[in-house]
Amino acid sequence: MKNRIRSGKNIFLIFVFILSLGSYANLSNAKFQDSLMKNEVKNEALYQKIKSYSEQHEIKPIDAKVDTVWKAIPGYNGLRVDVKASYEKMKRTGTFDESKLVFKEVPPAVHLDDLEPNPIYRGNPEKPMVSLLINVAWGNEFIQPILNILKEHEVKATFFFDGSWTKKNPDLAIMIYKEGHEIGNHAYSHPDLQKRSRAETMEEIKKTNEVIVETLSVQPKWFGPPSGSFNQQTVDVAHELNMKTILWTVDTVDWKKPDPSEMVRRVVSKVENGSMILMHPTDPVAKGLATMITDIKAKGLQLGTVSDLMSEKRID
Repeated sequence: MKNRIRSGKNIFLIFVFILSLGSYANLSNAKFQDSLMKNEVKNEALYQKIKSYSEQHEIKPIDAKVDTVWKAIPGYNGLRVDVKASYEKMKRTGTFDESKLVFKEVPPAVHLDDLEPNPIYRGNPEKPMVSLLINVAWGNEFIQPILNILKEHEVKATFFFDGSWTKKNPDLAIMIYKEGHEIGNHAYSHPDLQKRSRAETMEEIKKTNEVIVETLSVQPKWFGPPSGSFNQQTVDVAHELNMKTILWTVDTVDWKKPDPSEMVRRVVSKVENGSMILMHPTDPVAKGLATMITDIKAKGLQLGTVSDLMSEKRID
């Protein structure tokens, strides 16, 4: 009988011990790491100063969301001081040095992929970046001059290829891709997708993807509806094909053959954080693109691909 009681007590003690381990493990990771760090800290005042600075200067991440006007908008990473790494860099001198602070990005809780299928018209308004969207279904004579300007200014754009154009012009498609530009899908025959059935829309997008994969060995993840004509069915079909539907924030309207300098002034005046600029390989773009890029950069904005713009990665 005594052995049974002793055995029961032992089991109870083991159970209590396991519970205590569980409680300890349930401490927040941040507090646990802080506790470990304090055991290693020789200069408590310095450590606390870094921690205080971190709390005062932390930038919260921004969740992706569906806006009533701009529809799907990507999230944007926050920024926080890495207290442990910063302390390690300063502990030898023992003094706080802002230039030695180490920062780390903090991801948002809600990402673009978490949202229901919606069109995307712009990047996050806190991200100082702009994207050039170049829809290609015609205008071959202006492609090389445009590529030369992009290369000279070290800018990568996202080219949306019409499938039938790609089939007819594989060498030009390969040249654009080899210049390091991103490739998107612009349907196969430049259809008005608002008037097409679900099956027809699926065929237009799938057929273009197949041609692009065959020509470039690249699977597009962005879909640009021809003429900006789409409906929810279009967005849903693209989503089923693991693609997001891209529209634009600012339109060059280059197909109307505007005066290049006037086009540039109008476009640049509207450009801001997260803007996506629609254009085609046209004469006005070939003549005005260099100035447009220079003026956009003068506003403190970087230029990147759609993938760069949709990324949550910070630009500081």
